[in-house]
Amino acid sequence: MVQSAPKRQDIPENEQWDLTQLIASEQQFNEVLPSFLTQAQALEAKWHGQLQTAADVIALIKEYEDFHTTLTPYVEFAFLDPETDATNVVAEERYAKMAQTLAKVNATLSFVDNDILALSTETLQQAQNLDATYQHYVQRLLDRKAHLLHPAAEKTLASLQETINSPYSLYNTTKLMDIQFPDFEVNGKRYPNSYNLFEGDWEVEDNTALRRAAFDAFSAELKKFENTTAKTYNTHVTTEKTIATLRGYDSVIDYLLADQEVDRELYNRQIDLIMKELAPHMRRYAKLLQQTHGLETITVADLKTSLDPEYEPAITVEESRDYLKKALAILGDDYLTMIDDAFDHRWIDFAQNEGKSTGAFCASPYGNHSYILISWTSRMNEVFVLAHELGHAGHFRNAQREQTLFNSESSTYFVEAPSTMNEMLMANYLLKTSTDARFKRWVISTIIARTYFHNFVTHLLEAAYQRKVYALIDEGQSVNASTLNQLFRSVLEEFWGEDVVINEGADLTWMRQPHYYMGLYSYTYSAGLTISTQVSQRILREGEPAVKEWLETLKLGGSVSPVELAKTAGVDITTDQPLKDTIAFIGGLVDQLEQLTNEIND
Repeated sequence: MVQSAPKRQDIPENEQWDLTQLIASEQQFNEVLPSFLTQAQALEAKWHGQLQTAADVIALIKEYEDFHTTLTPYVEFAFLDPETDATNVVAEERYAKMAQTLAKVNATLSFVDNDILALSTETLQQAQNLDATYQHYVQRLLDRKAHLLHPAAEKTLASLQETINSPYSLYNTTKLMDIQFPDFEVNGKRYPNSYNLFEGDWEVEDNTALRRAAFDAFSAELKKFENTTAKTYNTHVTTEKTIATLRGYDSVIDYLLADQEVDRELYNRQIDLIMKELAPHMRRYAKLLQQTHGLETITVADLKTSLDPEYEPAITVEESRDYLKKALAILGDDYLTMIDDAFDHRWIDFAQNEGKSTGAFCASPYGNHSYILISWTSRMNEVFVLAHELGHAGHFRNAQREQTLFNSESSTYFVEAPSTMNEMLMANYLLKTSTDARFKRWVISTIIARTYFHNFVTHLLEAAYQRKVYALIDEGQSVNASTLNQLFRSVLEEFWGEDVVINEGADLTWMRQPHYYMGLYSYTYSAGLTISTQVSQRILREGEPAVKEWLETLKLGGSVSPVELAKTAGVDITTDQPLKDTIAFIGGLVDQLEQLTNEIND
């Protein structure tokens, strides 16, 4: 039986990540934190109004970058801790102190971009030629030049960052602290529920009565907070619209895409093609689930179930390490060393505890190792989750060794490619290790249910919904709970048609996703997976040469655009062919599942 989540203080140390590897103690944090504002003020006193030459530009950028390199571990120390326990008052207070300091620091240093862009284009081009390291960085500044505000306005916006970012904090407070899910009852037995229990266990529960009852109870509790959550989200999107308008953008979407170095064509293509061409394949997959589970109808509450739940083995944390090392060995010895270090030196937070953030993520503070958050359920599919997050870790390990801080972070359009690549490599390895039809079906169904469903369906539907929200906001409208429910339901109905019942509560799915507070992030999962699918197929065909090009791509970090990154890896994302090929590949996986199921049942 699923147990209620324990308190954080009751979690064994070896299941928690060790943030003291970032900052040794609370005392160190509190002693050093005030110095960052002092350093920022010194930088302002030295450089504000003093830039004249291309050499000055490069010197300022280097000092500005050095400052942020020193600041980064303190920011991550403050921001990561609350993710493991939103009820930790000390961590929340530390987070608040850092947020306040950052607002002052950003306001003080808001002169940097303005002063650089006040120089002539010729001078900035000379700076690019003077030091190739910062060529791309300066080019990105030039691209933003038309949208830069008066220095006083830029300083005001920087000063208000804590307030501007507050909707995300409010969302997490509601989600992780205020919503307390009551137990639910099935056939006289009571069962606990929570965000992590629902998304980690109940959503994939093979007992249909339990799964649907958990979904109904979960949705009923979410419903009570829909108006507060909608008001928080409306505050966020209307603020984005205000800033976009101030900067001269006609649309919030164009404003948010500018930071990704991606145009509207690539953004719309990703959503439109998947909504149209992937939907038929996923409807077949849903029908296969329905048939296998003997369901009269299949609902949204049933879509995350395993095709063969009795077959999926349990897995220990140590066993997952063995799988990861064997599957990812093709990426080289350095990659395998990283995997061992992650397990041996507490880079990973495995715990399931009250107040912990849902889902999984990887944070990679520059100059330090990565930190991975996951809520371990002992299901075999967790090895894919870990492979995914270690993909981020491997990406930034390679990029940070080769690039300076400002060049190390790639566009979010590309950032999910290295993570999903590892999922594909894991699948390739597992399929090679067995000829058993049932095992092959489990692997392929896991790739569809976890990798492709998560990235090409769950997040893509959220992206399609998000685009509808911004269309309303661009028209000068606002959104409320009723509007958001209708918009999300319309996306579900468009994708699933008459093949899947959109049951009550499914329209509340928008309440569960923090990505809406991170710009246009949701659609990038499918963009990254499009790239990694194509490269993983190259690796299967070509072996070492394709691996070498992939590792070289990772080392580029953010020193080039996402189009150039993909090109280095052998994928041309300026055309729709990679996406069409990936959708066809998914269709082929569904074909194999249907064939294997018939073979197993015969």
